[in-house]
Amino acid sequence: MAPELAAAAVPTAVKPTVLPAEGRAYVTFLAGNGDYVKGVVGLAKGLRKVGAAYPLVVTVLPDVPEEHRRELEGQDCLVREIEPVHPPENQTHFAMAYYVINYSKLRIWEFVEYSKMIYLDGDIQVFDNIDHLFDLPEGRFYAVMDCFCEKTWSHTPQYKIGYCQQCPGRVRWPEAELGSRPAPYFNAGMFVFEPGLETYNDLLRTLQVTRPTPFAEQDFLNMYFREVYEPIPLVYNLVLAMLWRHPENVELEDVKVVHYCAAGSKPWRYTGEEDNMQREDIKMLVKRWWDIYDDQTLDYRKVTTISNESEVQAIDMQQFMAAALAEARKVKYVAAPSAA
Repeated sequence: MAPELAAAAVPTAVKPTVLPAEGRAYVTFLAGNGDYVKGVVGLAKGLRKVGAAYPLVVTVLPDVPEEHRRELEGQDCLVREIEPVHPPENQTHFAMAYYVINYSKLRIWEFVEYSKMIYLDGDIQVFDNIDHLFDLPEGRFYAVMDCFCEKTWSHTPQYKIGYCQQCPGRVRWPEAELGSRPAPYFNAGMFVFEPGLETYNDLLRTLQVTRPTPFAEQDFLNMYFREVYEPIPLVYNLVLAMLWRHPENVELEDVKVVHYCAAGSKPWRYTGEEDNMQREDIKMLVKRWWDIYDDQTLDYRKVTTISNESEVQAIDMQQFMAAALAEARKVKYVAAPSAA
């Protein structure tokens, strides 16, 4: 039986924009000089394809080279450098060694020029418009529940007994031996949040007195926001392992956001050699990502007009599209999908 998700929390219609574009934004994170920049470029083009009304802010660590920053700016991303955030030193073995840099994501709570933001990892692609998530009620933290079935969870009691919140009836949680069932736990590759300096400062203070754990900032955010976390349907962050761990929960044609986080699934590194990577649904999703990345019509362009004084004026294509979409939505609302 699939867990009950808070479908009612998701707006039932895409409503006209009520805040100026600068009040809302998508945001992602990039570190180092590797090939992850391809993922962020693909994300920018994906948001453009689905007609997202809000900009993409790319937070970068100082080690991101100027060449990559220019490439992102060329895709109309708002590049913003942040300083790294380090957890307290200890002997924690992270599930993946690079997870330690992800604590730097906490800096996005400092972006108080935005009233609400949607965070997306750089290995995510958006295949349908999700602007309506900005209209979720304030004061909550929204994200999709994670799956505990992959080997990266082998350090947890959930994995050891075969329990997963995506199908809690399959293996019942043994409260007599392990205590109360774990609270709902989200995947931090996508979430809806409200920046704020008070929260930002408290996050950093709390981090310094919190022992790091294997899933780094994801564990930390789950701990910090546990009282205000509100699950949303998995169509907003399909972790690829769901396709083989819980296929009964997935309606692939309804999925809006795909998270290429399974081993070997990054489209720009895909070889098909790792476990499950020769599945037809995986190959199809990798192809869909490449179709967007390779589509030159989705590269950012500026529209120019000539004024009476024959001066060329640049018009932001993203604002142009947002205005057109807002006008269209006045005529017809688009129903949001039901919960998966």
